[in-house]
Amino acid sequence: MPATHGLLDISWLLICSALVMLMQAGFTCLESGLVRSKNNINVATKNFVDFCLTTAIFWFMGSALMFGTTYGGLIGTTVFSFERGMDPWLMAFLTFQILFCGTATTIVSGAVAERMRFWGYLAVTAVLASVIYPVTGHWIWGGLESGNPSGWLAARGFVDFAGATVVHSVGGWLALATIIIIGPRIGRFGEDGSAFRPNSIPIVTLGVFLLWFGWFGFNGGSTGGVTRDLPYIILATIIAGACGGISALALSYARTGKPSPINTLSGSLAGLVAITASAHITSTASAAVIGAVGGLISFLGTILLQRFELDDAVDAIPVHLGGGIWGTLAVAFFGDSVLSGTGLGLWDQLLVQAQGVAATGAWAFGLGFCLLWLINRLSPLRVSPDDERIGLNISEHGESSETPDLLDEMDRHRAS
Repeated sequence: MPATHGLLDISWLLICSALVMLMQAGFTCLESGLVRSKNNINVATKNFVDFCLTTAIFWFMGSALMFGTTYGGLIGTTVFSFERGMDPWLMAFLTFQILFCGTATTIVSGAVAERMRFWGYLAVTAVLASVIYPVTGHWIWGGLESGNPSGWLAARGFVDFAGATVVHSVGGWLALATIIIIGPRIGRFGEDGSAFRPNSIPIVTLGVFLLWFGWFGFNGGSTGGVTRDLPYIILATIIAGACGGISALALSYARTGKPSPINTLSGSLAGLVAITASAHITSTASAAVIGAVGGLISFLGTILLQRFELDDAVDAIPVHLGGGIWGTLAVAFFGDSVLSGTGLGLWDQLLVQAQGVAATGAWAFGLGFCLLWLINRLSPLRVSPDDERIGLNISEHGESSETPDLLDEMDRHRAS
């Protein structure tokens, strides 16, 4: 981060905050386009409300747990107050971090789409935003605002520039725990199971473009201000996303003889996730390799989930968890230890990165699974089978749209 923070740095952080917020629109298009029409209003509503809830929680307590004075490198202990009078750059920094927390939460909404109660989803959001995300963030980014790392993983030399682990893996781990607890959608697997058709692939494509555009702020803002590295960081981001899409496109064509649009879009996102950990310390050639392998992992991860009958409605887990783990480990293989400042050799850096992956998985998946299992016992997280068949637009919100209504009317005419 810059040694001093002037108005230019503050302005850049606020612009990047706006770009990261635009990613919420991208997630909304992506997820509502991938689900069936009878559930798209529910998905869009969850995307909007989880952002509102996450913002309130992170302002109230998350910022303190993540960036407060450390207790043994494990958790922050002091409370920030987002009020006039505090350092303007720090306020811009915390605003930027609110948007990051919102991104982690939204990852879960797509994976659990089409069968989770609205209020149950908000419980998941609260768990992630209040405990899981800020504590993980403190381990890795604690002290980032002062330039004096205080988290226990950061002290060991763990590198995660813009959140491949902090944001994407955390969201992916909790998404995995949630879909295990609530189970697959009716008709997704088994003898009569089938893949469900997205209601609008063009809308999904628009969502990916919005996310890609927002990623310029996601990675670019992680510098903390305007630096000479910015052009390179954004270039590495573009290259990784492009190569992730190309590798997934090639794999889908080799496997099915058809260029799959969904696999290609997911591959680009996985490439973007993967480069997030090391965009500031890799060469452009390395960014291409990291992105391409991210696309490969996304493609294979989707197949793996289907084999184990784990129903991720939008491939969020292969993209964010698979891409996040790979990008985190790739720091050791492709990162410049001089630029990163760790001074660690390849194997020592790989060990530290693997420790971070394991610790984050144990915390986010382990604690998340236990808390959600308990919540599910007290109040089921999943809607009833009848509500699921009707669609969550109607059963959860009492809303509908023209296309599902038309299809229902056609079914009634056909039946009579």
